[in-house]
Amino acid sequence: MPKEREFRTVRGYQLQKQGSGRLTPSMEDYLEMIYRNCQQAPFVRVNVLADQLNVQAPSVSRTVRRLAEQGYVSYRKYGVIELTDKGEQLGSYLLARHEIIEMFLQNLGVTTSLLVDTELIEHYLSPDTVLAMETWNAFLSANDDVLQRLAEFKRTSDAQ
Repeated sequence: MPKEREFRTVRGYQLQKQGSGRLTPSMEDYLEMIYRNCQQAPFVRVNVLADQLNVQAPSVSRTVRRLAEQGYVSYRKYGVIELTDKGEQLGSYLLARHEIIEMFLQNLGVTTSLLVDTELIEHYLSPDTVLAMETWNAFLSANDDVLQRLAEFKRTSDAQ
């Protein structure tokens, strides 16, 4: 008899992921936003990050301290937040992952919930799945007739 696949609850997968030393979804969001900011300036301030993420400054301080403890940023209380090399590398991946998923969903025709769906999905996909999405996006870019055919299919199926 073939070995059965091992299923977990969503929380079970989250706990398994956390046990591997990975960042929480919230920490990933902070690091991605820090990376976005550091593309424009060499640092970001807590209050700016709080405004951008719609959270309170004390929450930013707590999370940034945790990111600093793990070597992703350098930060001193009441100071500025700067990316380390490790933070720059992961931040770059997190932003690319976000953009890949967003484009994938756009290619599916998602519009009204695009940002929300992207944010909810991005933390739970494996790098292999993100790579597959990136490949699919590239394929569609190189074969725009496929997207046109999909749009036509949707128009005719919606009319029925």
